[in-house]
Amino acid sequence: MDTFFYLVAVPAVLLTGLSKGGFAGGIAMLGTPLLALAISPVQAAAIMLPVLILMDVIGLASYRGTYDRQILIDMLPAAMAGIFAGWLTAAVVSDDWIRILIGLIAISFAANQITRDFRRLPPAGRNRVAAAIWGTLTGFTSFIAHAGGPPFQAYVLPLKPDKMIYAGTAVVAFAVINAVKVVPYFALGQFTAQNLWTSAALMPVAVAGVLLGVWLTKRVPQTVFYNITYTAMIVVGFKLLWDGQAALTAALG
Repeated sequence: MDTFFYLVAVPAVLLTGLSKGGFAGGIAMLGTPLLALAISPVQAAAIMLPVLILMDVIGLASYRGTYDRQILIDMLPAAMAGIFAGWLTAAVVSDDWIRILIGLIAISFAANQITRDFRRLPPAGRNRVAAAIWGTLTGFTSFIAHAGGPPFQAYVLPLKPDKMIYAGTAVVAFAVINAVKVVPYFALGQFTAQNLWTSAALMPVAVAGVLLGVWLTKRVPQTVFYNITYTAMIVVGFKLLWDGQAALTAALG
């Protein structure tokens, strides 16, 4: 791997680590797109998965016992179905259309939540049907592009859980999802020796990012925490829209 790769890989992994530590969840979606500036999106996703799993282990240790059990019960079974659907369609569905879809979800959701907060509307109620729908999208988009954050947040953030409960629940949910993704990724032949060695080289950065994310989450006030999360979702959403439409336009041209 050349110097340019590491110039984009180090900040990509650091940003993802901050998110995995519970801070500004949407920025995790920048990891794979940043890596894709230097290598193919498929290879970027393959390199990121072992790094994500290491981050999950650190996150689980940091937030042990701090999560909302009911959210996990309502969303994770559907997320497994979403992973399976992503596996079946990985060779058919264009990554660019997926990026556009995720970008639209992220922007529209964040804008809706900012509006709700401005109008001081009460937290949304729990809904198992909605949890199943968003859980399926979480598993699907996580498999396709490691971009399960916005669908997960679309259901969980309106419940307005305590910031530590939210962060811990996200850590547990994506630890399960990423562990399950290992089997289909292996079946698709994405774990080459070169990719695994590159993942290993980036793991010290991953550890630092997660620990910093946990530290920030514990110290940033709850209102500021959610505002940062919404802002990150909007920024990432526009980034994904730009990437998707640019690639589609180039293909048509």
